[in-house]
Amino acid sequence: MPFIPLLILLITLIWGYTWVLMKVALDYMGPFSFSFFRFLVGTITMFLIVFVMRLKRPAREDWPHLVLLGLLQTTFVFAFVMYGMRFVEAGKSSILLYSMPIWSMILSRFFLGEQVTVRKLTSIIAGMLGLLFILGWDLWFQQNVRVVVGEFMIVVGAVSWGAANVILKKRFRDHNKIQVSAWQMLFGTLGLFMGLLMGEWGAPVEWTGMSILAVLFSGVLASAFCFTAWFIVVSKIDTTVASVSLMFVPVMALFFGWLQLEETIDAGVMTGTLLISLGIYLATVPERRSQQRNIDS
Repeated sequence: MPFIPLLILLITLIWGYTWVLMKVALDYMGPFSFSFFRFLVGTITMFLIVFVMRLKRPAREDWPHLVLLGLLQTTFVFAFVMYGMRFVEAGKSSILLYSMPIWSMILSRFFLGEQVTVRKLTSIIAGMLGLLFILGWDLWFQQNVRVVVGEFMIVVGAVSWGAANVILKKRFRDHNKIQVSAWQMLFGTLGLFMGLLMGEWGAPVEWTGMSILAVLFSGVLASAFCFTAWFIVVSKIDTTVASVSLMFVPVMALFFGWLQLEETIDAGVMTGTLLISLGIYLATVPERRSQQRNIDS
């Protein structure tokens, strides 16, 4: 399947560059406004795909879970991330959000009963040290409380994404993932619209070539295309191999942020990135059965 590596490359580049556009978009509109417009475009595109594929509506008993999934995966994640990015650089924001696999693993232990092995515990420790290194570096060396608060908000977004993954595993394991993505995106977009009404209604939105590009790029390519392409990748190759490839997204975000936004990459960011990447790798790559040890026993 020679097209799979190409899809992975496109996903990595698009998702990496989207962080730059998300940061730039905050110069033209508020975080709720941008997130709403982005996912409005993404939702319309996803439902065009649903229509072409002739997918049926979800069962009635799935609707409450889809609403919760949309709130966790779309509304809360991007509300916290976009607000946090008002104070945090794009590259660093992506690193913090992509700690998600570690939070997903922790939550899966409590809500899905998944075993915690020595390897998984090591991944948690490495990821936590990476987060603390980034947060601690900024607290002690930059001494900018707003930056630390922004970073904390992005970490909360990562936890919300991890919780959404738990619901996805528990409730929608055997469902069509494109259908699930479309409907959760719809409900999450409605949640973002409510946030816009309460927090940013009447706030100025400046439509320029750059802000329109940010909305269309992140809505059509980063949301609709990449999610659909990601489901294709996961259906064709090993899930673990696909998941590990996501580790390169924050690397690309760091590079594009440095290239276009002249963001700095200091020792704290580099050390934290390496530790979080190690934690994600250990969390997503399974152990051999002969080497597994359950620390709960």
